[in-house]
Amino acid sequence: MTWNKKVRQIHRWLAVAFTVTVIAATVALVQEEPAVWVSYLPLLPLALLMFTGLHLFALPYSGRWRRRRGTAHQK
Repeated sequence: MTWNKKVRQIHRWLAVAFTVTVIAATVALVQEEPAVWVSYLPLLPLALLMFTGLHLFALPYSGRWRRRRGTAHQK
């Protein structure tokens, strides 16, 4: 499996983890005595989603940049 495919797979599983933690935090905060610290649980998957998402967003642009740079050095 290539590096880009691994990042895509990690991004998908992080999205699942983020969804589960948001649901768990919502359920915990609806209780009579909510545990406020539970509301911070989704932040870790969200931060990791941001980094993998930025990587996936930049892939097409970096590929074009590499192709242009490679052809410029060949001339």
